[in-house]
Amino acid sequence: MRLTSFTDYGLRMLMRMASAPERAHSTAEMATEFDLSRNHLSKIMQRLAKGGIVETRRGSGGGAVLARAPHDIRLGDVVRLLEQDQPLVECFASGANDCSLDGRCRLKSRLRGAEMAFLDHLDGSTLADISLPAIA
Repeated sequence: MRLTSFTDYGLRMLMRMASAPERAHSTAEMATEFDLSRNHLSKIMQRLAKGGIVETRRGSGGGAVLARAPHDIRLGDVVRLLEQDQPLVECFASGANDCSLDGRCRLKSRLRGAEMAFLDHLDGSTLADISLPAIA
């Protein structure tokens, strides 16, 4: 299974936030640290906020904080949230698809099982397990 860069960057952001969960983190500082687009990180942060993983604050001292303790945030839940619009294969997408094998494919159930096993495995770990060392 290959994760999108959206999810990869989201996990990086959360790993940084888990290293200092008591303070607000700005997308600008994380964009600089990871050498990534601030605009792209802002979109990821919005998805994380809508999903209840982070809370955002505006104004002086603003930024994002984790909505729950790092040990209460399961990695599988984060990946499900960030990959929600990215089906593993075309036939997993909601709505119509163009697969000529749909309805007679023997691979689909195996891929679904593999995807579920992947996410179940990630559910065995939390953000606390992967937090980055604090920056001195």
